[in-house]
Amino acid sequence: MLSIRTFARSAPRAVSRMTLRQPSALARPSTLLLKPASAIAITRTSAFSTTTVARRAAAAADAENDAELSAKLSSEIQIEEDIKASEQEPSSVKDFLANTVFEIEDTPGNELVKLTRSYNDEKITVSFSIADISNYDPFGRDPALEDEEGFDEEGLQGSGNQSGNRSANPAQEEPLEEEEEDEELEPAAPVSLSILVEKPGKSQGALSIDATAQSGNIAVDNIFYFEDAAIARAETPEAAQRRADIYPGPPFGTLDEDLQVLMERFLEDRGISQSLAVFVPDYVDVKEQREYVRWLNQVKTFVDA
Repeated sequence: MLSIRTFARSAPRAVSRMTLRQPSALARPSTLLLKPASAIAITRTSAFSTTTVARRAAAAADAENDAELSAKLSSEIQIEEDIKASEQEPSSVKDFLANTVFEIEDTPGNELVKLTRSYNDEKITVSFSIADISNYDPFGRDPALEDEEGFDEEGLQGSGNQSGNRSANPAQEEPLEEEEEDEELEPAAPVSLSILVEKPGKSQGALSIDATAQSGNIAVDNIFYFEDAAIARAETPEAAQRRADIYPGPPFGTLDEDLQVLMERFLEDRGISQSLAVFVPDYVDVKEQREYVRWLNQVKTFVDA
């Protein structure tokens, strides 16, 4: 802007000098000086108008997209609320929470859930996460095996007299259909348990047991012993690395059978029982649904802000 203004201000002086020296050239300098200035003004006005219109169009499109997203989120929230209203909380969850000696630590927005209790002079902590059910594929199969199964079924149906007998007597197909429906029932999701047994004031060490709750049973996978219980409790990358470096003991299933039975009794005495095995997967399902609705509301609030 400063150079244009300087050029415009110096124009009359240049014209007066050229008038004295070359009277016949007076029209050409003035024409040359006026055209660039007017062209710049027109170009700027046009560019400004085009940019403004484009920005307004983009803003309108963004607003429309945001409104559509917000409406979809509202629809999903309503669907989940309707499902919640039509379903009752599992009796396994109600009964366990009403009668358990464990205290539950469930922070909204966190995946991890903890159950804590005292047993004699011990402190028992059971931790599990809804991430297990979120990442679980109940019908995950090898596509190659599915193709082979389908091929075998088609081959059997296309050969012999069995296929003809089935089509001739549909009543015979009913038991087979019932069996197929039973096979298609969604299997229970396995939930990993981290069980920590400490003896504050008596021992600096701790037992850490990795187990799995599924179908009303608890299967022990490994038993760790930590000389320092703080390593087992700490939730830092350094502590995780130190835990990974500690010998985990042999796989639980390879231990002497009597030792396995006694270890399972040890855990059952401390509340790691069948009722806990039934409660955990059901509670994980309830919490995952609750966290999903909470997430939907948070995202909608942010989009609408």
